[in-house]
Amino acid sequence: MKIRSYQGMTPKLGQRVLVDPSAVVLGDVEIGDDSSIWPLVVVRGDMHRIRIGARTSIQDGSVLHITHAGPYNPDGFPLIIGSDVTVGHQAMLHGCTIGDRVLVGMGAMVMDGAVVEDDVVIGAGSLVPPGKTLESGHLYVGRPAKQVRKLTDKEMSFFTYTAGNYVKLKDKHLSEPYASEE
Repeated sequence: MKIRSYQGMTPKLGQRVLVDPSAVVLGDVEIGDDSSIWPLVVVRGDMHRIRIGARTSIQDGSVLHITHAGPYNPDGFPLIIGSDVTVGHQAMLHGCTIGDRVLVGMGAMVMDGAVVEDDVVIGAGSLVPPGKTLESGHLYVGRPAKQVRKLTDKEMSFFTYTAGNYVKLKDKHLSEPYASEE
């Protein structure tokens, strides 16, 4: 089963959410309206909460997890992802905060306690180290991620375009019967 309860917590899905049958969503997870969880994604809210906003796309093979509370981090870190966010294939988001209108490039990694403000592009393969803050309106690339330049107006408009495009694709997938349903 793709949606799993854990310790009495059952994921809550907004309206028109796509969760691919090969994905796993478990525990204290809330996903906003019109969002999409694509093939082989893991959204594991087993020791802290995960919140995903509206019109957010988590693409194939991505791993979303939290930082548990313990002696080295008494409060832990939830995973909070805003609205109109596109998370590229095989990204890893771990106990961090992602603002609205963010593009997380393919294979990027955002670590514990990092904060990505609104309107940010994180380049493919980049690593955002624990506790780092990425300022709004910029492109970041590298391992560790470094601010490269301000985003152009055209790039800023890309966030909502891409989010809308994935909403349309998600709707097409929702209208198709899965092989097991035929």
